[in-house]
Amino acid sequence: MVIKSSYLIGAAIVAFAGAVMATVSAQTNVANASRGPQAAAPSAVQAAAAARTYVGSLACQGCHEATYERWSKTRMANVVTNPKEHPELVIPDFNKPDPLLTFKLSDVAFVYGTKWKQRYFTKVGDDYFPLGAQWDVSHKQWRPYRVADNTDWWVPHYGSTNAERPTGPLCDGCHSVNYNIQTKTVTEWNVGCERCHGPGSEHIARPSALNIVNPAKLDFVRANDTCIQCHSQGQPLSNPIQAKYYDWPVGFHQGDELKKFWKLEEHKLGETTFTHFADGTAHKNRMQGNDFVRSAMYKRGVTCFSCHDVHGTANNADLIKPAGQVCLTCHGPSSPNGPRGVTLEAHTHHAAGSPGSQCVACHMPKIEQTIADVNVRSHTFAFVPPAMTEQFKMPNSCMAGCHADKSTAWVRQTLKGWSNVSPWRVE
Repeated sequence: MVIKSSYLIGAAIVAFAGAVMATVSAQTNVANASRGPQAAAPSAVQAAAAARTYVGSLACQGCHEATYERWSKTRMANVVTNPKEHPELVIPDFNKPDPLLTFKLSDVAFVYGTKWKQRYFTKVGDDYFPLGAQWDVSHKQWRPYRVADNTDWWVPHYGSTNAERPTGPLCDGCHSVNYNIQTKTVTEWNVGCERCHGPGSEHIARPSALNIVNPAKLDFVRANDTCIQCHSQGQPLSNPIQAKYYDWPVGFHQGDELKKFWKLEEHKLGETTFTHFADGTAHKNRMQGNDFVRSAMYKRGVTCFSCHDVHGTANNADLIKPAGQVCLTCHGPSSPNGPRGVTLEAHTHHAAGSPGSQCVACHMPKIEQTIADVNVRSHTFAFVPPAMTEQFKMPNSCMAGCHADKSTAWVRQTLKGWSNVSPWRVE
């Protein structure tokens, strides 16, 4: 995958519209034009909503001003920016020579990302193409950028150079609202309101909870599809589409069933691949959806926005509460949901307030690569035991974070000393 959002871990949707579930999908006349002859056929739900068109996020601001203001400051709203319009978002100094920096800022049409990495794209004709260097935000250095051979599934279908890999089929469907594959135009760049709520023309004309999609009112599968459509590795069910291979779910619009358009990357248990560890946990960033659908949380109807508010919060990853609190909303000492223990410390065996007492330290270890040695958290919510390190060479929860200086044997022996941990579970 060339670019897809690497910013929101477990991205989530809460409704602008309010109360009642919209039973409609987000299919419009403009979007109909984007369907190739081999793309999925419109559903009955989509056909019923065909008269609705996309209007852009600014149209939502008047009625939803407070929510719009929060959203406008998120990375979702600013993942793709024009450096001429927003020079303040360009992180590195382009005037400082570097062997990897073979292009000028004036060559850059779009800047992508600000948290972990920043990538740069030039426009050639009616499409965009990645340039050959990316900025590593954490290490403050340039790194080469080119998707290597034998990595992403789409690589054999395109040329070997960045100049042969357009972002239209490989990226732009997730980084815009209503990308049209025929005209290569969008209603707006970035993850705007209608990316998650569907086309808003009817709602703008006659505001009602019945004529806009509210992900919070959808069943948990379709609600999570809102985020999984972009926060996953996979490919369209019908590929190629109009002679091009797409790396985003062409034809899917909010409120429909993602499974009709998109299949997740397959994995064979026991094999370590570019995308997966041997146990099926994601190996790379932007696979939160691949992880999440395997989790007990997903199977019990939890949604992405049970933890995140994509409209923006003051917390990291737009969590609805700080990381140390959000898990305890449902999980607490002696809770039927776990953990089993009179106190949190009795469960974690770490002092209250310490990094090891954070639920995410063990159940969401940072083992999924985003750039160089910078990793993001897994979303299976499963503790990775030392046996997985020994058998499959994947990082275990203890050594992936706080105890990188320890050995697998040390982790195993320590866990066996915990009275509330079965010796069989350690294995």
